[in-house]
Amino acid sequence: MDVYEAVMSRRAVRGFTDRPVPREVLLHVLSAATWAPSGSNLQPWNAYVLTGEPLAELKKRARARLDARDPWDEPEYEQYPPALKAPYRERRSAFGEQRYGALGIAREDLDARQRAASANWDCFGAPAALFCYVDRGLDRPQWSDVGMFLQTVMLLLRAEGLGSCTQMAWAKFHRTVREILSPPDDLILFCGMSIGYEDPDVTYTRTGRAPLEETVTFVDTL
Repeated sequence: MDVYEAVMSRRAVRGFTDRPVPREVLLHVLSAATWAPSGSNLQPWNAYVLTGEPLAELKKRARARLDARDPWDEPEYEQYPPALKAPYRERRSAFGEQRYGALGIAREDLDARQRAASANWDCFGAPAALFCYVDRGLDRPQWSDVGMFLQTVMLLLRAEGLGSCTQMAWAKFHRTVREILSPPDDLILFCGMSIGYEDPDVTYTRTGRAPLEETVTFVDTL
């Protein structure tokens, strides 16, 4: 698979089989991903990989919190601005319509939307998950470096025939994740990433992208 195919075929997979992901494949991917770019080579990502019983225990604890209707943990970073402006507000709304519309869930059916969202905390059935932390003392440039690392991981997973889904949703249960992983106190959980083999029986609608002229400007003449 060449890099263009990996980029174009990568998507947020929300349905996995229980086929185990070989440890050697994960090691191969993560070893290559260490070459992702970062300012002054800080390599500010801190990744934890969960499989087997530890992942099953995390899913169990997350499910217990959902069933008990425990409130989300206090946020450690702002996932979206409180007043999202155009065109980002419209893009987010379009995503919601496409995502939940494909599941046959009406916009006003908040309970059904919540049930669909709860699949995040089961990693959509994936047998492997990566949890990415960043140091509290670092700033936005280093967070962007973490994003480049995660993108590199996802493209390498595609090259191995694997699917993935990054999930800021896990940051809402960061205390529960911390119970399992015991990371240093100076790390913030940015996101989780479900990893596995895509379930071909799960249907999906691929979300669209903004026209290139909305996001790219060529300046080639004076």
